[in-house]
Amino acid sequence: MDALTDLLDGPRARGAFMLRASLNPPWSVRIQDEAPITLLSMVRDDAWLIPDDGEPRRVSPGDMVIFRGPDPYTVSDDPATEPQIVIHPGQYCTTLDGTPMSEAMDLGVRAWGNAPDGSTVMLIGAYQMRGAVTQRLLSALPPIAIVRGDTWRSPLVDVLGEEIGRDEPGQDVVLDRLLDLLLIATLRAWFSRPDAEAPGWYRAHGDPVVGPAVRLLHDDLSHPWTVADLASKVGVSRAALAQRFTKQIGEPPMSYLTGIRLAQAADLLRESDATLEAVARQVGYGNAFALSTAFKREHGVSPQEYRAR
Repeated sequence: MDALTDLLDGPRARGAFMLRASLNPPWSVRIQDEAPITLLSMVRDDAWLIPDDGEPRRVSPGDMVIFRGPDPYTVSDDPATEPQIVIHPGQYCTTLDGTPMSEAMDLGVRAWGNAPDGSTVMLIGAYQMRGAVTQRLLSALPPIAIVRGDTWRSPLVDVLGEEIGRDEPGQDVVLDRLLDLLLIATLRAWFSRPDAEAPGWYRAHGDPVVGPAVRLLHDDLSHPWTVADLASKVGVSRAALAQRFTKQIGEPPMSYLTGIRLAQAADLLRESDATLEAVARQVGYGNAFALSTAFKREHGVSPQEYRAR
């Protein structure tokens, strides 16, 4: 298992917020829903993405956008258009003064906007949950990542466009899985750009030494790994692995392992009712006390406090 697969294999979309937005100008929507990741696909017309701290950026049909939460931003037909709608946590929408607008903007099954046949059409999918494993991925992304349509195109966008308006049994699960696939495809396209500043764990995927070492760690977090053991598995000396791993990833092998173990532990605490002892064994700690000590050092709270939050 590679690092990207592992990061996306824990907190997957469950009941993600999905819609087809159809709008006629002038329009401007203020997004402050605190979603950890939102994907936007421009289908028709152009739009402007306006972060609170940054320059407006124009997107065109075919472009894919990843928004990294929880910071707010605005999407509009023009940077000069003042926000008219605010999207709050839970995808509740109001006017700027708080007047509810959910019914007024409802255009049907997962359809939303001010005009059924608006000149601007976007497909939007927002992950509703935040998990520690996802946070390691989010830290590698800018607030707004744009993959241009003239450099990359996925057939998944067309499939999502066909499925998003259907109202059939199991449709939420179908859309969740499509969103997961589209996120992975978009992330690969983003990190693979010639000018991309991809994280070390992504660049290391193609390294003949570090790549296999990273996959071994992600494949079996519960194994009592040592640098010597890992070096033996990939066929190099301990010193060679430590040096090459640190250069590629940005931290030593055991430090990297501790990070992914504690991130996985946090995700398990949040998403399952497993006992602390069971979580400890699953992520490679000998007992609950050892996990608690390391977890509090990393997160500033005990596992029990983290789960309660």
